[in-house]
Amino acid sequence: MAKKPKKKPKAPSSTIALNKQVRHEYFIEDKYEAGLVLEGWEAKSLRDNRVQLKESYVVIQKGEAFLFGCHITPLASASTHVKSDPTRTRKILLHREELNKLIGLVERKGYALVPVALYWKKGRAKLEIGLAKGKKLHDKRATEKDRDWKREKERIFKKG
Repeated sequence: MAKKPKKKPKAPSSTIALNKQVRHEYFIEDKYEAGLVLEGWEAKSLRDNRVQLKESYVVIQKGEAFLFGCHITPLASASTHVKSDPTRTRKILLHREELNKLIGLVERKGYALVPVALYWKKGRAKLEIGLAKGKKLHDKRATEKDRDWKREKERIFKKG
């Protein structure tokens, strides 16, 4: 009798947080990967998945990009002598060419910069930023209608 191969333990997902609301509110036209400037307690909280991107947004000020409204909950075991601010403004690290391109698109063409996902890459926290255009109400309804139709179509095909 042959032995069953041992199952490999699944590697933990590299995704820390997703901003699902963004896809409902905006058309994402382009995505950029950026680094984040974090403090020690924030990195520990990210490892514990204690982050929320739902109400966060990206702003470009004085030629630099910043993340506003991202809530990182401090761990209870965090240091007592470090004052932790869960919603502090965090600097986003981008290449100068990317930053110049984004400044032009946001200021002249009316795009918005929104955080789409936060994930680990080679041990570093990365933020995926989406270059987005806002959806109108009829666009949101059309998206929902398409999604419902795809779901219904799958049900029909499954029944045979």
